[in-house]
Amino acid sequence: MLPEKKQVLIVDDEPNLRKILAAQLSRDGYDVLLAEDGEQGLALMREHHIDLVVTDLKMPKVDGMTLLREALREGPELPIVMITAHGTVDTAVEALKLGAFDYLTKPFDKDEVRQVVAKALKTRQLAEEDASSAPKDVPGARFGIIGQSPGLTDLYAVLERVADSPTTVLITGESGTGKELVARALHDHSSRRSKPFIKVNCAAIPKELIESELFGYERGAFTGAVSSKPGRFELANGGTLFLDEIGEIPVEMQVKLLRALQESEFERVGGIKTIRIDVRLVAATNRDLKKLIAQAAFREDLFYRLNVVSLRLPALRERASDIPLLTEHFLAKFNDRLKKHVAGIEQEALDVLAAHTWPGNIRELENVMERAVLFCDAPKLRVRDLPVELRGVNSSMAPPPDSVNLPADGGLKEHVKVAMNRLERELVSRALKQTNGNVTHAARLLKISRKGLQLKMKELGLREGASEKSE
Repeated sequence: MLPEKKQVLIVDDEPNLRKILAAQLSRDGYDVLLAEDGEQGLALMREHHIDLVVTDLKMPKVDGMTLLREALREGPELPIVMITAHGTVDTAVEALKLGAFDYLTKPFDKDEVRQVVAKALKTRQLAEEDASSAPKDVPGARFGIIGQSPGLTDLYAVLERVADSPTTVLITGESGTGKELVARALHDHSSRRSKPFIKVNCAAIPKELIESELFGYERGAFTGAVSSKPGRFELANGGTLFLDEIGEIPVEMQVKLLRALQESEFERVGGIKTIRIDVRLVAATNRDLKKLIAQAAFREDLFYRLNVVSLRLPALRERASDIPLLTEHFLAKFNDRLKKHVAGIEQEALDVLAAHTWPGNIRELENVMERAVLFCDAPKLRVRDLPVELRGVNSSMAPPPDSVNLPADGGLKEHVKVAMNRLERELVSRALKQTNGNVTHAARLLKISRKGLQLKMKELGLREGASEKSE
């Protein structure tokens, strides 16, 4: 398969700090890019498929806060970790409220960096299993959600009633159905819309860190706690706290969470001062919490505290009538992103999409549409532009078995290897053709590192004619 290494962008005007962080993250297996100020950092973000940004707050030209705002405007799903000195912790906290993932306080040790980076990347990976947001001006969209099927009209009716209330909401549904999108809609259509919307993916946080993540900690509470740090409850004060994958919270932590919800107060780890907060909680899960209760893995009293209003999101296979609207939205999105001009989708291809069961739900449909738009060389998307697994074995585009040249003396593994090499060569070749041979742009389309693509091109013998331009 195409090699994939997570790409981390470090933006800092201190050469020594850039060098130290780059060395550590490279040893940890990441592909590292460096920028000496925010202006250069934004330029690199537009040229590369960046998975995580680590940026200083104080920099010349463009500072960390400006970079944060610009980066989140272009890619709200991009995790950004701020670097701050003791004197600017308040600014870092403000950055968290604006959408930064976390912050590191100087001086920090390598274990702290490793934990924060791993947690940020894991959170993004899990978030990509859910649906991406939809613009509010898309025809057929309400609350920023695309669809007019009966299941969604019922959802809209409940959202209208509960959005502007302090009531706790539990959102259930399969991965990829858009649970975060609904949580955001609850916040954006409430009187809390001008206050923070803080999201936490509980599945991405190690069990031993969940308490400090939610409730914060005091200096000296544990090894590595060189300064006090507010938790997500504090950051969400006055606004909304979204706890995704709530079923992953350890049982021993659920008692403290229940108290925080019931009493609107808690103490930081290692602290004695009681902190009062005003937070509207929205939780989500793709697991059956009642089964977890029966297995003693989830507290029944916490379940009933969360389940004041329950919203179930239908799977995409249950709302196939919304697929034309969704494909129209994704077609416009990827035409813009990939600089394509695909005018629409043929009815036969739309029928194939409607017949698919979509185990990955809207995220799967989005990925299919991105790939189809990327490789489409006709005025409209056709069946042949869709992945083989959607077309089916009887598709006219599937080559007959006797037309495929297989190794005469090879077993199944060798046959699969040959087929994968052929597919990789086709994908890389078409990406290079689409970008006029620009390796950097092709790597962005394929969502792999530039170095990884160069290695794959060398392996496939595709280096000749490709441009090494980075602009």
